[in-house]
Amino acid sequence: MNSRFVPGAAVEPSPLRRMPTAALVTASYAPDFERCRLLCETLDRHVSGAAHHYILVEHRDISLFRQLETSWRTIVDERELLPRWLHAFDDPLSLFRRRIWLSLKTQPLRGWHVQQLRRIAISAHASEDVLIFCDSDVAFLKPFDCGTFWHDGKARLFRRDGALAHEGHEEHRIWSRNAGAALGIDPSRTSNHDYISTLIAWRRDTVLAMCGDIEKAHGRNWVEVVGSARKFSECMIYGRYVDDLLEGAGHFHGSEEFCRVHWTGEALSDDEFRRFVAAMAPEQVAIGMQSFIGTDIGRIRRLIGLNEA
Repeated sequence: MNSRFVPGAAVEPSPLRRMPTAALVTASYAPDFERCRLLCETLDRHVSGAAHHYILVEHRDISLFRQLETSWRTIVDERELLPRWLHAFDDPLSLFRRRIWLSLKTQPLRGWHVQQLRRIAISAHASEDVLIFCDSDVAFLKPFDCGTFWHDGKARLFRRDGALAHEGHEEHRIWSRNAGAALGIDPSRTSNHDYISTLIAWRRDTVLAMCGDIEKAHGRNWVEVVGSARKFSECMIYGRYVDDLLEGAGHFHGSEEFCRVHWTGEALSDDEFRRFVAAMAPEQVAIGMQSFIGTDIGRIRRLIGLNEA
């Protein structure tokens, strides 16, 4: 896939003269399979305006996720997306409970790192103009039109202005600095904006240009550059590329989050879950229950009115 990138040929995205096509993209893995199944069910029920749904998984999870494949949903093997020199292994340091991706060109990477790389790499595999990213622990509760992400030839870039200037965002600031380094931005040029959320959109042509410019700046494969730091965020890299290097070309900013997420803490009780849903903002159409919190998927199904599969 990397041969499709042409370093040095990247240009600013130009407005499309036709109505753009959109695809939903989800990176997942075997422990989240039932959550991903619920996402697919609710997505099929409530979401319109997308031509395709790509689910990106490790090679050994392909057969499991094939159950979710339909005429408009494709399961994509990471081996189609990432360089052959990046290899996945069972990690003996975790008593083989976790996976680790090793190479001579990157730091040792965990699953959440590689999921981010897949989300960038799908741009060289998909044909749609707009890529809409949705985590596998999300469930849609209300109708949503993917056309929301496109206006007057521009894609919506999620940005929480100045968020990193406040306390409690130390790791986000590291991700932002490392994004700048990957993009070849002068270290003195910092950013306080946060670009991280779920249910956000990128322009595919901009991602391709970004990868090409990273390779041009460093003379190395973009996966090697990004993976050389273990603390990185694909959202920060894309956001800083658009704002710092393209000066916002082809995009407009939006700070509203379309998905209400329970990021940390303990699993919610039934009453807490109902209050969480009731507190959704008017623009929010989906909820996210972070999988590591351990909320039982059967309870989520029951509480949002779906029978268990």
